[in-house]
Amino acid sequence: MKKTALVVCPGRGTYNKPELGSISANIGEDDSKISNFINQVDSVRRELGRPTVSELDGMDLYKSRVHQAPANAASLIYAAGYADYLAINRDHYDVVAITGNSMGWYTAMACADCWTADTSMRLVNSMADLTAGGAGAQFIYPLVNQDWVIDPTLLARVNEQLERFAGDLAMSIRYGGYAVLAGTTEACEAAMQALPSIDDRFPLLLPGHAAFHTAMMSDASHEALARWPAALFRAPNVPMIDGRGHIWHQRVTNPSALHQYTLGHQVTQTYDFSKAIEVGVKEFAPDHIILLGPGSGLGGAVAQSLIEIGWHGLRSKAEFVSQQESDNPFVLAMGLPEQRALVTS
Repeated sequence: MKKTALVVCPGRGTYNKPELGSISANIGEDDSKISNFINQVDSVRRELGRPTVSELDGMDLYKSRVHQAPANAASLIYAAGYADYLAINRDHYDVVAITGNSMGWYTAMACADCWTADTSMRLVNSMADLTAGGAGAQFIYPLVNQDWVIDPTLLARVNEQLERFAGDLAMSIRYGGYAVLAGTTEACEAAMQALPSIDDRFPLLLPGHAAFHTAMMSDASHEALARWPAALFRAPNVPMIDGRGHIWHQRVTNPSALHQYTLGHQVTQTYDFSKAIEVGVKEFAPDHIILLGPGSGLGGAVAQSLIEIGWHGLRSKAEFVSQQESDNPFVLAMGLPEQRALVTS
């Protein structure tokens, strides 16, 4: 009997040095559908005058200035994620819903067949270029204690900065146990100075990031809406959960509304990843959550989102780790070899 799965697609910053070579390494000798997909991605990249995903993934050394260039990073993340989606063993898993974090929404759209493969690759590159050209900055700050439980003091500190810089600083992403804030460079710098340091790491400025998911992305949104018409969009073939927690169902989705959300609201308003996970597990009650690659960085935020709502009685990091170490882990990260084997075999 098949197990049901909620699929989650990662966003920016997930293809790093440890992931170099992971795309080619995960293509089996008989994975013609995956190799054909990568060839198609590479073809579009060549046409756009960009290095191919295969070339980037196959480099001997990870080079930040190359691999973290917005359109390169976006293409690597999209290609790795969609290739993982194709690798899911459909004889064992029934994908009942798909969601993603931030840029992962575009991967989710591709997985749900909302665009042609050619349009997906071109739009991913285009949105990376448009949003990278935006102003401002983005940083991350924890909201949870060591048990991964929301700390009211940390939450109050973040809210204080949002009130202090109202209009110049906004909640960009609700990311499990973290707040991702974005706004003008000046507001971000001042807020980071005001927030107490945690673990000598936070607040952490996200390099190369603009004020994503804020009104400062309005120009990018307007350009995208003009450049990519609603006619290119179609209803998903599997339910999708967006950055508001709204569900887009197969038979009742208006492609024009999906177009407006994806290139409008999704670009300029807060992306509530935590809400998407909550809706995903409550509405679809999956047997598993499958995290697509690259990497496995989504695991912490997903776990923290589950702990916040007490899913299956989870109350702490220790309880989540214990459950994951059982013979039947709830969250399966395809970036971890032992869990990938459970999804693909």
